[in-house]
Amino acid sequence: MAAQAVVRDLREHWAPASAEELERFETDVLSGFVLARASAGLADGTIRGDVGHLEQIRIWFGRPLWDMEPADADAYFGKVTRTSGRYCGTHPAAPGWPDRRR
Repeated sequence: MAAQAVVRDLREHWAPASAEELERFETDVLSGFVLARASAGLADGTIRGDVGHLEQIRIWFGRPLWDMEPADADAYFGKVTRTSGRYCGTHPAAPGWPDRRR
């Protein structure tokens, strides 16, 4: 049986991240996303499109995406993309997928 250890909150020992550190971390996370998609065999164009969508959301949101709440996603996908013509729900559903257009 494994020994038990005391768990401490590390936040009390770490200084808050600087804007530069957060930017580097965000870049690292996006790079990991790209590498994971590439290693899964997705086409470069698909990965480029996925990254482009994430960048559009990030620009609109103005903060790191890990700060997004469900209400923010609702605002983006329910309002912003519909009014800009980028909403993917305007296209017919692929065979076998439910058609969610209203």
